[in-house]
Amino acid sequence: MDTKLSPFSPEWIIAIDDDLIIVNKPSGLRTIPDGYDRTLPCLSWLLEQKFAPIWVIHRLDKDTSGVVVFARSREAHRFLNIQFSKREVKKIYAAVIVGSPSWSYLDIHLPLQVNGDRRHRTIASLKSGKPARTEVEIIRRSENGLTLIKVSPHSGYTHQIRAHLAAIGTPILNDTLYSKPATHPNIPSFFPMPRLALHASNIAFVHPGKNHPVEYSAPFPADFQFI
Repeated sequence: MDTKLSPFSPEWIIAIDDDLIIVNKPSGLRTIPDGYDRTLPCLSWLLEQKFAPIWVIHRLDKDTSGVVVFARSREAHRFLNIQFSKREVKKIYAAVIVGSPSWSYLDIHLPLQVNGDRRHRTIASLKSGKPARTEVEIIRRSENGLTLIKVSPHSGYTHQIRAHLAAIGTPILNDTLYSKPATHPNIPSFFPMPRLALHASNIAFVHPGKNHPVEYSAPFPADFQFI
């Protein structure tokens, strides 16, 4: 595994104890090994070199930044997997969309079908989809034509947030899989966000060792500070 492109940084660690490692994953780094080229750097491998052994509980897309939880024992892994499978883990994301929608809050209930087209995307489908829910709330509207939103998924489908936002006509900035490249006359050409504008900001669950609710947050990366 070549780590030259992405050396481990201690600043990524949000919290660590005998049961868990909570990490603020940078955009551009895979959570787990690539399925085609296992020599590409990934977060789980970098952590194993420092804190082995670790167990992967969930993942973020390569371009998505934010909080990721890893287990440090089989027991902690099993404990948290049960919570994820029962949808008891609460996650909050921040995203940037182009434009300024008329709404301030939406509760999206659109059935989703994973791997629903030739591009292997998750698509909204009343006929073939399964129930899915995503809450969306506007945090801030900027003068440069961008809007920062808070997103809370209540189901756990692949690309759920991206698919739901695209389906209602407000795709995430720079989401080239679910929309065409977005433009807006007020967005400067030097705008410092060349990647998918999605950040996992908060996660809450019952701690496997402490057996009480905990919540962890990942500060916004530098590119989100411009919104």
